[in-house]
Amino acid sequence: MRIAIDHTTHYRFLEPAAHGLQRLRLTPKATSGQTIQSWDMELAGAVLEAEYDDHNCNHVSLIAFTPGATDVTIRCRGVVDTADNAGIVGKHSGHLPLWHFAEPTELTRAGPRVRALLAALGQAQTQTQTQGQSQGQSQSQSQGTRPGDDRLAVLHDLSALVAERVAYATGHTDAATPAEAVLTAGHGVCQDHAHVFIAAARALGIPARYVSGYLLMDDRVDQDAGHAWAEAFVANLGWVGFDISNRICPDVRYVRVATGADYRDAAPITGIRYGDLDETMHVKLAVEQQRVEQ
Repeated sequence: MRIAIDHTTHYRFLEPAAHGLQRLRLTPKATSGQTIQSWDMELAGAVLEAEYDDHNCNHVSLIAFTPGATDVTIRCRGVVDTADNAGIVGKHSGHLPLWHFAEPTELTRAGPRVRALLAALGQAQTQTQTQGQSQGQSQSQSQGTRPGDDRLAVLHDLSALVAERVAYATGHTDAATPAEAVLTAGHGVCQDHAHVFIAAARALGIPARYVSGYLLMDDRVDQDAGHAWAEAFVANLGWVGFDISNRICPDVRYVRVATGADYRDAAPITGIRYGDLDETMHVKLAVEQQRVEQ
């Protein structure tokens, strides 16, 4: 599928900006199942200072505000070709060892709420095992559904359980809400689903990471923000994606932009500013399918 993306972030400051630096992770990755046909970034009220690939192999653009600017606009436009690999990204690569993604972070640290989630996961799988045996399956066959025996099945069950325990709703969390607090609230958005899933997977000893990107919606072109999901490492498959919010593995409608240990590693925009910058921010995003000429 060919997907066209037009993403604009506009800042307006009450007072002129004295100084500001922003780190942008807004350029999609060229990865398995994803080819970048074109991608451009336009800046107003800011200048590009440097570009580099970070430790997660994300392409980063470092920009500085123009001194005295009261409006800053970042517009990214491009076309990406995608293929449906059933959520499979493939083998691990990059600068970081695989074990790095099994270590907890501040946003993905497992506490009593995550442990209770895993206990419920184990109970559900035990019930599934018992039902399988009652239908005439052998002990050896049913054991494949236990945690650690079939990692992919465990991860699918975990994804479904997180979606059940954390209802999708805005206004209950923010970018700094850790997984434990998300489970306490019982509500969250896509980044919260990803953090809870990652925290639980890591508590099971499974490497997992956060993904930020775009999703082609079936019912609309204009959106309020980008999307987020998680990936976990499965032997013989490599990294596999799980969109907990939509209860599916990423397909042809998904565009991967950045990955990391959690949101902070893959956030589209982070930065520092000096001065009394009382600001408003407006995001305009359009994601639509583009016709491929034969």
